[in-house]
Amino acid sequence: MTEAEIEVSEGLVRALLRDQHPDLAGLPICEVAGGWGNQMWRLGGELAVRVQRMDSGPDSQLKERRWLPALAPRLPLPIPVPVRDGVPSGRFPKIWTVMTWVEGTPLDHGSITRGDHAADVLADFLKALHVAAPAEAPGSADRGGHPGECTEGFEYFLRAVDDLGGLAATDVRAVWDDAVAAAGWEGPRVWVHGDLHPANVVVADGTLAGVVDFGDVFAGDPAWDLAAAWLLLPAGGAARFFDRYGVVDEAAVRRARGLAAMKSLFLMLMGQNGDRGLPGGKPNWGPVGRSALGRVLKGL
Repeated sequence: MTEAEIEVSEGLVRALLRDQHPDLAGLPICEVAGGWGNQMWRLGGELAVRVQRMDSGPDSQLKERRWLPALAPRLPLPIPVPVRDGVPSGRFPKIWTVMTWVEGTPLDHGSITRGDHAADVLADFLKALHVAAPAEAPGSADRGGHPGECTEGFEYFLRAVDDLGGLAATDVRAVWDDAVAAAGWEGPRVWVHGDLHPANVVVADGTLAGVVDFGDVFAGDPAWDLAAAWLLLPAGGAARFFDRYGVVDEAAVRRARGLAAMKSLFLMLMGQNGDRGLPGGKPNWGPVGRSALGRVLKGL
């Protein structure tokens, strides 16, 4: 069987644990819905097994193994921390990792009802994350650059989305063009999550309760995370977020808003693909992306 044909089942996960971490093999195992590059299985009450699925290489998990134990202690929200390594074997040819479980409901299946609190929590989390990274911190090959380097992707998403939900394509493009015209990041390389969207945060009691999936973590321009002010928070949340986050130059806000527009289009496209039953589609992402794009067009 090829790697793509291997079914990541409960039986396989338990067998991997029995082979490499037998002290964990007796814990209850439950598949976690969602996942794309990696499939998650909850292990007991406090752990999860992260198994490579669509990811073509081990880089994302290796980055999490290397850097999350150092980042977690200074962040004000829980994040998954690797605790055991799984190596390729005859049963499964890719790496896998046992990590701590972050309790909560993914935002793409939940909601934020305490908007002001969530804006403050997100700002405090990103202020704590966005500190100068060491020289050996990873860069990013496919994201993290200036919006001007991503115009091809933006245009593809804008063309591919069938229904903008009553929003005007010209208005969306104007936000993007403004981001492209903004000055680039001139500060130090800071830690950036890189993929903050509703499926990669969890909520509890109506507010943000944790951040997951650091497979894209890199050092670079914080605007890639500041876009979350529109992607995650309810209407009006972006203004409160930036007030709490603190001093940020106008160009960074412009870049972040454009990146939020592009990410919203991506969510809408994945929702559209899900409605059509296409591989990788996420039916519930369409409304989430459309709502976020509406907030982007309204500004702060």
